Amino acid sequence: MTESPTFDCAPSPRVATARPGPSFSVVVPFYNEEENVGTMLAELRRTLDTLGAAYEVIAVDDGSTDGTTAALHAIAADWPQCELLAFAKNRGQAAALLSAFARAKGEVLVTLDGDGQNDPADIPRLIARLDGADMVAGVRALRQDSPLRRAMSRLANAVRSRVLGDGVSDTGCALKVFRREAVGAFIPIRTLYSFMPALAVAAGLRVVEEPVNHRPRRAGESKYGLGVMSWRPLVDMLGIWWFAQRQVEKESK
Repeated sequence: MTESPTFDCAPSPRVATARPGPSFSVVVPFYNEEENVGTMLAELRRTLDTLGAAYEVIAVDDGSTDGTTAALHAIAADWPQCELLAFAKNRGQAAALLSAFARAKGEVLVTLDGDGQNDPADIPRLIARLDGADMVAGVRALRQDSPLRRAMSRLANAVRSRVLGDGVSDTGCALKVFRREAVGAFIPIRTLYSFMPALAVAAGLRVVEEPVNHRPRRAGESKYGLGVMSWRPLVDMLGIWWFAQRQVEKESK
């Protein structure tokens, strides 16, 4: 009698299921912030761990020439949710933000500066304000900057708000929370930082403001934002005004 053949049947491989993406993507640009990066990201981690939702942090090293790069590598190695995006040379804040936005997987994005002047503890409150809005822009109620910087910022904000009608009183505040949909409204200009709310409004999105804490610098000096005192933001503002006037009308929600 012929024996029936036997087969070595391995178990069927499990079908891999896609892991859900993070609910929040936090973007932080750094440029020569060696003395601030450790404290700032430690604060951010404590706050994000209280959200009760999956998150990711994209730390952008914008071509730093001090110890910022090494510090970020060390932190990312010990923080699974933190990803380091490093530029070989300094490309500017707008490039840092846009590159990180392109990689972000969260449905809600958060931006703040890496110098420690923004308070990460404000993030949950801004996220809560997204109920009924597409972007929440922080407003520095008690600014911890020099009198000249505050005066120039007030002038720039007043002119921009009057020309663009974005209804935002402090676009210089880096702490912003917005839905992924808003990223499609941003255009690649060097002064994007100052015009994110205006571009969102021009795209028909809802932008609201929320007072936030603003702290003195612990160390170092500002590397971003000084362009507000030059002629370039004025030229870009006129370009964005033209762009907003010429956009195709969108279907109302």
